[in-house]
Amino acid sequence: MTILSSLRSSKSRRTSFGSLIIYFPATFWMASWGLVVFGILQSSPASEMISFIEKGHCQHVRFHATPWSIDGDGLVGEGIGNRLALEKSWTGDFKLWITLSMAKQKESAAGIRINESFFGFEGKKSQEVFLKGPLFRDKKSPGKSKDFFASGTMIHFKVLGSQNQTRFFINDQLVATGNTIPHVHRFELVPYRSKMTVKSLVLQGDVQDLPTSKPRRYHLPTIDLAKETHRQILVDREKGQYLGHPTTVLLDDRKTMLCVYPKGHGRGAIVMKRSKDAGLTWSPRLPTPESWKTSQEVPTIHQLSDRKGKKRLVLFSGLYPIRMSISEDQGETWSELQPIGDFGGIVTMGCVESIGPGRYMALFHDDGRFIRQGGTGQRKFYVYKTTTDDGGLHWSKPVIIAEHPTAHLCEPGLIRSPNGKQITVLLRENSRRHNSFMIQSDDEGKTWTRPVELPASLTGDRHTGKYTRDGRLFISFRDTTHETPTPGDWVAWVGTYDDIIQGREGQYRIRLMDNRKSKDCAYPGVEILQDDTIVTTTYGHWTEGEAPYIMSVRLKLDEIDRKAAAMKKDD
Repeated sequence: MTILSSLRSSKSRRTSFGSLIIYFPATFWMASWGLVVFGILQSSPASEMISFIEKGHCQHVRFHATPWSIDGDGLVGEGIGNRLALEKSWTGDFKLWITLSMAKQKESAAGIRINESFFGFEGKKSQEVFLKGPLFRDKKSPGKSKDFFASGTMIHFKVLGSQNQTRFFINDQLVATGNTIPHVHRFELVPYRSKMTVKSLVLQGDVQDLPTSKPRRYHLPTIDLAKETHRQILVDREKGQYLGHPTTVLLDDRKTMLCVYPKGHGRGAIVMKRSKDAGLTWSPRLPTPESWKTSQEVPTIHQLSDRKGKKRLVLFSGLYPIRMSISEDQGETWSELQPIGDFGGIVTMGCVESIGPGRYMALFHDDGRFIRQGGTGQRKFYVYKTTTDDGGLHWSKPVIIAEHPTAHLCEPGLIRSPNGKQITVLLRENSRRHNSFMIQSDDEGKTWTRPVELPASLTGDRHTGKYTRDGRLFISFRDTTHETPTPGDWVAWVGTYDDIIQGREGQYRIRLMDNRKSKDCAYPGVEILQDDTIVTTTYGHWTEGEAPYIMSVRLKLDEIDRKAAAMKKDD
């Protein structure tokens, strides 16, 4: 039994009789505040009181990454990504009580997230309490964290929400006042690099269930290729230097391949290499324009053509403003990076699709920080579309094609149906509350369906898919599935387009390589060669304790089919 399942089996007992709710045990939270409940608590549907965490046990709680452990009377979590979220939402007036401590805090961001806002604590640098997001717009820090508590000691939080304002108390002292919150749809405790111990968490308000999500685990077999080093090709590596986020393009001769990637995590000078034998060997780093050193975000590369059939390579670099560089001689020489308009975005033009002669549609996302100069401060995720009518020389103003009330949709990956009549876009879900999502268009991107949650088997970041000769899809991505044997690894999904449309799990998953640090890997390029060989390329922490570097893996699906059949036979 996992910690998660054992915790959920230890729920507080509650029996309802009409408008009366009886809680057992009688004393259930924060006696240190002098707040004790005995016997029968008067309640109503509009003012339900739930003890989410009590003496190390919890209910209606979801763990991201790994379940939190029980230590004495507290629930303990630490590390980036190991957040604790409530599986409830609430509207109107509310009261929230939390008793917790934070220790080992080395950097910023530990604290409480409410919707898109953050009440948090800086680490070793400023040591300040910080207020972030629309709830605290234009509000200044109330002071140093040491003014309110000492590291490792228990803190008594109280949050009171009303139609006029939201007030935050620490140890009964009012420390911050924010705007009203009509509907809390996301509440998380975020330890980041600290160690957070939660003794109790109690909410009183109009509590509702969150919308039902699809199952968080899948039942597909996983074929593990991580130890099959004969499939692995080193593209680039530099001791002590972070190399990340590559994309590739296969040119018309089906042998020449270009790969671009930053020296750094997204931001950093763009490196380019060329392979003349379809990825078996790679050139030294090639000369690039001086402006490529100024790239602020993940570079992407695509081959486009205009109405007269003139082909060009276009490289994009994001944040504000989005810039592009053009080559009209198959990547031998390039123009300097130049803005494509008065707008920006994140992981820009991760997918580009032809929608007519010389016409292309490109997709990207932004969370309000870069879509225009100075940002909006919204931190609301939108997926955008921009188009070109002249083979990539000029691009239109972006328009929103997808958003979601509780999910953070981003990093679109586009797949066209086998008959060419439909476009499906797979989307990363960055709040980590749901599976990944998809949207669809039957009119070349003019209109789109509402986002629909995908099966757990397709949950991940930065989906990149191509069809093999037999019509199946190979989709590469970073594994962020909630319950998976390969968390944070470089994986691929194999199935049909119809599997995606019908919400089926697919045929099988593949672990391509074992990422040795967190979930920092796999912004992949996928190319299909003339003999149906798949060449997929990405970055990752492939060696324990060393900086990430660029590798590719080569395979054919008939090889993997035999492995899957043998696995099934053994079962």
